[in-house]
Order: sequence, then C-alpha cells, then structure tokens
Amino acid sequence: MRAQLARVDAVLVQALIAAALSFAHIHDIATAAGQDGWKAWAYPISVDLLLVAAWRRLRSGSGKGAAWCWFVIALAASLGANVATAGLLDLADVPAWLRILVAGWPAVAFLGGTLLAHSAPGASPVAVAEETEDEMDQEDEPEPAREPSTPVLPAIDAPPERAPVAAPVVAVPAALVAHARKVAAEHHTRTGAPIDTPTLRARLGVPAPMAEAIAAQL
Repeated sequence: MRAQLARVDAVLVQALIAAALSFAHIHDIATAAGQDGWKAWAYPISVDLLLVAAWRRLRSGSGKGAAWCWFVIALAASLGANVATAGLLDLADVPAWLRILVAGWPAVAFLGGTLLAHSAPGASPVAVAEETEDEMDQEDEPEPAREPSTPVLPAIDAPPERAPVAAPVVAVPAALVAHARKVAAEHHTRTGAPIDTPTLRARLGVPAPMAEAIAAQL
C-alpha cells in the first residue's frame, strides 16, 4: 500500500512540475507577443482547459478522431511554448507570425472546447441494443396467440371449411419503434424512397415477424 502511494505521489509531483513549467512558458510567450497583464495569464489556462476537454473525450470512448485532433493542437501549443523559451527564440524580438498565432489562439481554443464539450456523439448499435433489451424485459409478456374460432357446420353437399388462424401478435418496444423511425427517416433522406421491410430488418437486426410489426407502425 505504501509503495503504491509512493508511486502515486511521485506521479502527482511530476505532473505539478510539468504543469507549472508549461504554464510559465506559455505566459512568457504571450507576454512577449504583446498580450500583457491578465491576458497573458489567460492563455495558459485556455491551453490546459483544451487539453483536459480533449482528454475527457478520449476517455469517453466516442468521437476519438476529433478528440485526438484537438489534443494534438493543444499539445503543440504547450510544447511549442516550452521549446521557444529554451533559448531558440528572442523574446525581445518576436516574429510577426508568432504574434498572429498568439492573437488568434483564443478563437481556436473556444472552437475546440465548444466542439468537444457540446457535440453529442451518436448512439452506438451496442447501446441501442442494450436499451432495447432492457425495455423488452420491463414490458409485459407478449399476448398469447388467439385460439382459432369454431368452424361453422357446412351444408351436407359442401366440404367442411377451416376457420383462419390468427397470426400471433408480436410486442414491439416503444424505444425500438422510435429508433426504427429514425432509421426510416435517414433512409428516405438518403435515397428518396421509403424503407422496405427487408432493409429495415437488416438495419435493426431483428427477426422477420418483429420487422413486419415495426414496419406496420411506421
């Protein structure tokens, strides 16, 4: 237990040192680029917040492409400030292109943070299937098949007729019907034609009787 705490403490100390140094380097670059006062302190905060937002999206397991893109952008801003303040850049004579990058960074950070924090990732098929199974478990048992009606006695010279047997009623969860409507609307938008039952069954991955019952409710 103590060894584990020692490893955790070492990681925390290392993270605090790296964060403090990077914070100071970005502050120095912002000051050299003409962003003095409180503005120079706001720049490293925006870089760190963008890194945190990108890291949280990566940990969520969805939208990893956008998360990696903004994580690399924020990491490049932090790493670039660290390298530039290591003697490779004359802070007394900052080039014009660096001043442009520093001045445009707030808009870039705001765009990236907004996209990462407020973009809703699409529901995965596994999540939809789990939600459907949960709601199907909560639903009442399917209605039993109705008994065939008693046949009417035919005339003497006529052969006996069999009464039609009603098809069993398939219970369809409301969540699955709502998801099917979204799939049908997407198909109609993409192809311009209503979705047919085989295509609907393939998209939802349900048996044929349930697909027909869902198609009847669309």
